[in-house]
Amino acid sequence: MTTQYENKGEPRKRGLAIAMICGIIGCLCYGGGDWLMIYGDTAHSGRLFWLTQGAIQIAPWRNSLAMLLAFPGILCYGGALFYLEKFIKEEKERKIYHYLNAFGLTPWICLHLFYIMILYLYSWMNGNGYQEAALPACEALFDHLSWIVIISEALMLPVFLYWFYVVVRGKTTLPRWMAAGNVLVFYGILSVVKSMLPDTPFRIGFTNGLMSESMIFFFILIWIVGYGHARR
Repeated sequence: MTTQYENKGEPRKRGLAIAMICGIIGCLCYGGGDWLMIYGDTAHSGRLFWLTQGAIQIAPWRNSLAMLLAFPGILCYGGALFYLEKFIKEEKERKIYHYLNAFGLTPWICLHLFYIMILYLYSWMNGNGYQEAALPACEALFDHLSWIVIISEALMLPVFLYWFYVVVRGKTTLPRWMAAGNVLVFYGILSVVKSMLPDTPFRIGFTNGLMSESMIFFFILIWIVGYGHARR
């Protein structure tokens, strides 16, 4: 016979599964866009390694699709990341995480658009008779607005650092060792993997999608460990 406790556990397991699946879908949307906008010949002549010969050959629809995928991607990301509040024990820590997460999600689309617009401009100028001006123009545009990257990262990182803090301090219902499964830890590991890959289109796509790829591992780990927690 199914116990009352098991009946309560089932909705938790379903909610966790739905949230983490949404998160993984968000990763595929954003990560897919990261690959679409840059996958190609890695040869380049300027300071920015991602202004490549492959970027010149990318069809406009790929940039458009990469941008379009960011919208469902951020909704799915947000749903999964906000769900993590349920693992935090105290209301005070839950509120801090909630607001850090809200602020951290703000720059994702902005940063995505920033890179896509420069890549599209680089491709368009090279394909429409402005080859000599394309590289200096795009590098100048990046230099002029590169502060966007710094501010975006300053808003994006605190929520993951705070998540590490609450987990390692035992302020969540997850085991403390889960702090080692933080998004930023996975990002560091995958960065090492990336550094060992040969200079190919796969490497540049993998590099551009590092954050999304790290998030996939993070959501899978939360799903596995959180599922066991829901059963108990």
